[in-house]
Amino acid sequence: MPELPEVETTVRGIAPFLIGRKFSSVTVNQPSLRWPIPPDFSQRLENEICVSVIRRAKYLLIETETTKILSHLGMSGSFRLVDPQTPLKTHDHVQIQVGDLELRYHDPRRFGCLLWADSERARQLIDNLGPEPLSDVFCGEWLYRQSKRRHIAVKSFIMTNAVVVGVGNIYASESLFLAGIHPARQANRISQARYNDLAAQVKKVLACAIEAGGTTLRDFVNGQGEPGYFQQTLSVYGRDGDPCKKCHHAIGSRTIAGRNSYFCPRCQS
Repeated sequence: MPELPEVETTVRGIAPFLIGRKFSSVTVNQPSLRWPIPPDFSQRLENEICVSVIRRAKYLLIETETTKILSHLGMSGSFRLVDPQTPLKTHDHVQIQVGDLELRYHDPRRFGCLLWADSERARQLIDNLGPEPLSDVFCGEWLYRQSKRRHIAVKSFIMTNAVVVGVGNIYASESLFLAGIHPARQANRISQARYNDLAAQVKKVLACAIEAGGTTLRDFVNGQGEPGYFQQTLSVYGRDGDPCKKCHHAIGSRTIAGRNSYFCPRCQS
C-alpha cells in the first residue's frame, strides 16, 4: 500500500504540471472505487483552474478555485502524467486533460478513492488525524505524552493516526530499528529520551524515503510512472533471516496487531 513518502512523491511529481492550469476535460471510465466517484465529478471539475496540490497524511488533495478533491491511492492506485495519445491501460479509471498532458488515475484493485473533500465521507477520513511526522509538532515530548495510557505495542502506537499520521508498516519498522526499540515493547514503558530518538528517526527515515522516491514493493509508481528506490536501503523490513546490517545477527519477525513486524533481536530492546 502506498504510504506517506509515496503520496508525497506523487504530489511533488504532479503539482508543477497542474497548478495554474485548466482541467479542460474530465472523463470517468470506472466510477466504482472503494467508494463510488461522485456522479457530478466530471461536470464540477471541467474548466476549473487548479490552485493547489498537497498531501495530508496518506491523502492527496487537489484544489480548484471552487472545489477540492480528496484521493487515497488504496493498495494499488497511482496518478501519472502522460501524452493524451497514450493508449489507455485496462485500469485507467479517470482521465483529466491538463494543457498538453493528461492526468490518469490507475487502480487495478480499486481500493482507492476520489471524493469531494467537503463530503461527509471525506470529513470522516481526515477530521481527526494527528500531526504530520515531518512537522515541528511531532517530537519526542509529544510521543511521550501520548503514550502515558497506551498499553499497546510501540509499533502499533506510532502507526495510530490520532498519534501521528502516515507512519505505515515499512517506515515504523525501519524507524524502530534505528532507534533500537523492539516493536513489541509496551508504549507506556518507554522513556522520553528514547521517544526523542524515535521521533528523530521517523523524520529521518521518511525524509530519506521521499528523497528516494518512495518504496516499491508491488505496484507503486510516481507521477511520471517511475518506481521508488528506498527499498534498496531497508534495514529490517522484509529481511527475515537475513543478517543485521549492524551486528550480523539474523533479522527476526513476528505478527503485531495483525501486521508483519521485522526487528533485530540484539539491536532492539
